[in-house]
Amino acid sequence: MTRGRTRPKTQLPLEALISTTATARSEFGTLTPECQAISDLCQEWRSVAEISALCRIPLGVARVLVADMAEQGLVQIRSSLNTDSRPNVNLLERVLSGLRKL
Repeated sequence: MTRGRTRPKTQLPLEALISTTATARSEFGTLTPECQAISDLCQEWRSVAEISALCRIPLGVARVLVADMAEQGLVQIRSSLNTDSRPNVNLLERVLSGLRKL
């Protein structure tokens, strides 16, 4: 899935929010099965931890795949912090739920 890579090209925090772009939707048929699953899952904003748990792939693999997809313009990444630099409680609950599923 990651072609032997264990680290993403860019650092992705566990709580980073990911969403599928229009490019991914238009190129869906050419994506690998794992990227198709991530693309489907991220029709709504999802954290990297949620992607890992819901796709049943290790967190490191999820980070590498999401970073690759971001580089190709297939997903967008959003910081999960509010302007007052406090994490969103709903997001933290979703991340915790995702971690429990691991």
